[in-house]
Amino acid sequence: MGWFDFLRKIFGFGRAESSQGSQTVADAPLAEAPVTESSAAESPSSDVSDSEVSEPAEKRKAEPRPNSTVPRPDVHLRPLDYVPSTVPIPPDREIVSEKPYRFAVPAPRTGEFLDLSRDSDERWLEYYGLPRLKTPDDLADWLGVTTGTLAWLTHRFREGHRPSDERDSHYHYRWIAKRSEGWRLIEAPKSKLKDVQTKILRGILDSVPAHSAAHGFVPGRSIVSNATPHSGSKFILKMDLEDFYPTVRYSRVVAIYRSLGFSREVSLWLARLSVSALPWSLKSPVSAHEYVVYTAHHLPQGAPTSPALANLSAYGLDIRLAGMANAYRIRYTRYADDLTFSGPGLSIPALNEFIPLAKKIIREERFTMNRRKLKVIRNSQRQIVTGVVVNEKTNVSRKEFDQLKAILYNCIKHGPQSQNRAEIANFAEHLRGRIAHISQLNPRRGAKLMRMYSQIGWT
Repeated sequence: MGWFDFLRKIFGFGRAESSQGSQTVADAPLAEAPVTESSAAESPSSDVSDSEVSEPAEKRKAEPRPNSTVPRPDVHLRPLDYVPSTVPIPPDREIVSEKPYRFAVPAPRTGEFLDLSRDSDERWLEYYGLPRLKTPDDLADWLGVTTGTLAWLTHRFREGHRPSDERDSHYHYRWIAKRSEGWRLIEAPKSKLKDVQTKILRGILDSVPAHSAAHGFVPGRSIVSNATPHSGSKFILKMDLEDFYPTVRYSRVVAIYRSLGFSREVSLWLARLSVSALPWSLKSPVSAHEYVVYTAHHLPQGAPTSPALANLSAYGLDIRLAGMANAYRIRYTRYADDLTFSGPGLSIPALNEFIPLAKKIIREERFTMNRRKLKVIRNSQRQIVTGVVVNEKTNVSRKEFDQLKAILYNCIKHGPQSQNRAEIANFAEHLRGRIAHISQLNPRRGAKLMRMYSQIGWT
């Protein structure tokens, strides 16, 4: 027995001997045989509604021979079975002879209309404590606007429900260069639409909890709560979702509102109020291929409702990744589009098959992974999760501490206006917020910065 074989036997991370038979899911984190992405993608799926990794349908058998091992069986993903919880209405009952409400859709036959307000689910509305809204008039009354204003905000009378130009739009557009490469589009709603979206957020979306693994834009959670589960880990696996908000399209937003119990009619209007589609005339610094992503109705980055809807759209993704991570003894959290996994040293060999399976789940949930941002960071390197150092415990990075310390020093010596280059409206509160963040991670360093802050002459 060689020295390496001796260590494998002592720590128990070698392959199972042939006499032990096939490995089960619990053994998956200890596997060493790599599984490529192509082989994972070609694996057949079962109809079981679970997110865990299933055992193979047929266990492979091998003749016991000296120094031989049993071939690692293919790992299959059990697809998440989405079962609609709402009760459908027969199509013939939706056709009425008289117009049931304003802006009702005409039926295929002349003189008839479709009444899409009858399929609301009172059970879910009551469960979440949501308002009983069935028609556009109900929604307009609840929002405190007229039905005509509702139609104007959703571009009801425009071709394709999109603005004809930038002046006709209800959003302000701004392209921001990303730190790495490329551009990010910020779509900030104008005052009237912003008021309506804020009402939808407070009165509807805030009542629906996000998955426990989601920490971005969730009340009571933060970048610190997202990073804390990964402290003291042997490895950190980081993934990133590309074009997170634009990927969530209009149809998915409609499905979210329907799942909460609203009728199809109200769900369509709520979705129109929550999405954006760029006018064809808007100038941009990106290529036509990149620009087309924003031309479809999508979640706009900058709208009050977008973070909550993005979290709900990723609920199935969180369920499946959390379930698979648990099967591999790996921890999982998500902060907006940042996916973080971590675990003990015994789980490191399983990353050869875990990463392709995670990619497959991301694709199946209609998201796109940014391949350039896939990283595996060992504990011998500096491990940072959403800006928080997690090598041994949650801590602030030395770079961030030194930068804020230099700003405070210059504020004392040259005055605070010399450091407010971005012209922040309340610079004093801005600095106190940054100090509070550092104090949460490192009280000793936070106290030192607070003593410097108290020496600034604000007059």
